[in-house]
Amino acid sequence: MMQQERGNLPRGTAVMRGPLREMSLILALLVVGGAAQAQFSGPAPGPATDVNPPVKITTDPAILFPGHRDAILGEGDLLTIHLFGTQDYSTPTRVGLDGILPLPLIGPVKVGGLTLQQAQDLIAQKLVAAGMYRDPQVSIQISDSPNQLATVTGELHGVVPIIGERRLLDVLAMVGTGTGAVGVTSTTVVVGGGGLPSTASHVITIHRFGVAEPITVDLGTDPAKSEMANIPIFARDTIIVPRVGVIYLLGAFKSQGAIPLQQNSPMTLMKIAALAGGPGYEGKTGDLRIIRSVGLTRQIVRVDIKKVMNGQAPDPVLQADDIVFLPSSAMKAAIKSGGIGTAIGIASLLLVAAQR
Repeated sequence: MMQQERGNLPRGTAVMRGPLREMSLILALLVVGGAAQAQFSGPAPGPATDVNPPVKITTDPAILFPGHRDAILGEGDLLTIHLFGTQDYSTPTRVGLDGILPLPLIGPVKVGGLTLQQAQDLIAQKLVAAGMYRDPQVSIQISDSPNQLATVTGELHGVVPIIGERRLLDVLAMVGTGTGAVGVTSTTVVVGGGGLPSTASHVITIHRFGVAEPITVDLGTDPAKSEMANIPIFARDTIIVPRVGVIYLLGAFKSQGAIPLQQNSPMTLMKIAALAGGPGYEGKTGDLRIIRSVGLTRQIVRVDIKKVMNGQAPDPVLQADDIVFLPSSAMKAAIKSGGIGTAIGIASLLLVAAQR
């Protein structure tokens, strides 16, 4: 068997046996495996795809702080009609699915889609047209309504009743503390005057009934300045609280995953390395890569994290959706996974190779 192994080898060539031969094969596989590349087989975005569109903060005061908006009646509203001087209209009546409100003396009246003032004027006109009253004084009270609500979704979940109008920070505080809301997140912190969880972004989007474009405000981190973003909230508004941006850690860190950005201070490489427990022994500290996507292009910046930790290089500031990748050294990874036995085996291999 020994001669068969040597049959095709030049004279003087050493043949490795047993564990030494297996160790050399493992090391060869580790070195070759480090150069392997994976191919992405999923659909690629086209050149016209709008990737990571910038957020535009709404600054028009006419949109942010509109005048008083009357409540708009809709199906399911429970209304009480008050007519000065009579009790004929004191019984609460609910608006039907077709927006029709049945009333004494004048029959059905379509009030769905009308404001309170418009519905009051319409009922008064019908009473005059029916010859019942000359100048009736009509007022409508909303006793119960599935429409006079504002919905909060995203990192906060809840439904807040809106009578007239409320302010944005009041609505967020109510949802954050669970006051008058349904399905509310329990763990919150008060940031900028409103109840927001630590994972929530301070850039809030409001979809307003009757307004074509969404309204976007930035609460910021200063409670005094956030008052400018404390806009009125009306019934049927939908408030979206998005999740704050994250940075992804991959490779030879002691812990990997997504780390949320902090709203009140910039996130640097040193900070995120500290949150990840620092680079591992097997990491190539001189070849750390920060991968950043801008539109459809990808930028890769190589950083020597050891120099950054020693104060010999600037600490780069990271952005949302950055990927921080620390490659592993195959030799160090083998030593780390195999322990002292692997280290002794590699040392023996190097010694034998030197002797040959």
